[in-house]
Amino acid sequence: MKSLIIGLGNIGSEYDNTRHNIGFSIADALVSKHQGSFATERYADYAALSVKGKSLHVIKPNTYMNLSGKAVRYWMQELKLEVSQLFILVDDLAIDFGKIRIRANGSDAGHNGLKSINELLQTQNYPRLRFGIGNNFAKGKQVEYVLGKWNNEEQLALPKLITHSVEAIEAFAQIGLERTMNFYNIK
Repeated sequence: MKSLIIGLGNIGSEYDNTRHNIGFSIADALVSKHQGSFATERYADYAALSVKGKSLHVIKPNTYMNLSGKAVRYWMQELKLEVSQLFILVDDLAIDFGKIRIRANGSDAGHNGLKSINELLQTQNYPRLRFGIGNNFAKGKQVEYVLGKWNNEEQLALPKLITHSVEAIEAFAQIGLERTMNFYNIK
């Protein structure tokens, strides 16, 4: 079995360590844990991993968030995968900081990366890990919050939370979506 793990984020140093780039951070941690490395390929930075006999293909689209679907569609076709073999890593304002929710499908909920993926794949029925970034921002400051850097308290908590997310990805590859949801959505 093979899976395509897609960490969503924006390219460029100005977006490093921002809430919106948590998908990139989780993808980086997964690849690092398994001694892999990214190479710049068409539409994405790409790494191939073998995790307990499972083939994981990991991408970080270099198309910017709003065009993430272009990279996802290309790599799905390149690797000959079905949507059920995708696992999108995405930030979510509607979830408290540090909590994750794994879903088999769902709307884009206003997230431009998911909106692009939904449009180009013509479906919203693909697995995703939604990483809570919270919504601790003043009215009218959502963009600044999402594109902002983690505060000190969040920064201290992130390594453990990212490790937890990496374990959820490994579980998805090993035991499938349903069992992964049953285990990780209750914590």
